[in-house]
Amino acid sequence: MKTFIALLKGINVGGHKKVPMAELRELLTKSGFSNVRTYIQSGNIFFETLEESYNHIEKIISDAIQNHFGFEVLVLVRDHQDLRRIFDDCPFDEAKKEASYFMMLHDAPSTDLVNTASEKIYEGEEYNIINDCIYYFSEKGFGRSKFNVNFFERKLQTFATARNYKTMIKLMELSS
Repeated sequence: MKTFIALLKGINVGGHKKVPMAELRELLTKSGFSNVRTYIQSGNIFFETLEESYNHIEKIISDAIQNHFGFEVLVLVRDHQDLRRIFDDCPFDEAKKEASYFMMLHDAPSTDLVNTASEKIYEGEEYNIINDCIYYFSEKGFGRSKFNVNFFERKLQTFATARNYKTMIKLMELSS
């Protein structure tokens, strides 16, 4: 069995799409996954499965949440090597890296879409789109920045979910 990490987009934020972690662990165990664990309330799930297709795993989890909780949740599945690659590919120096966000994309966008998205800039905000991740830094912090995940999703025609530096470190630690 292989360990995977499912990153859920937009749960338990501002009282919307409430998903209790204990209930989610039980639901995914009943859905056929083993050793299901969660990290913080924002939808980081570790589990083992013999299934190898990321898309199929995402569909199983998404369907289970839809059927049980009654709302759609976008699911991004990665493994430890994926997280390590994304983390190591960060183009920022260590100080900026520690204050940056990793917006992981479901699909790697085409060069044309990346070029179009990269045309927009704001002072004090930096980003690099590399493969399936947007490395994002804002002097003001993520919550007060002008860019947001929705902007990039529209421009890159795929969904994204963001995690900060400390969460990425913990996800790699827990998935190894």
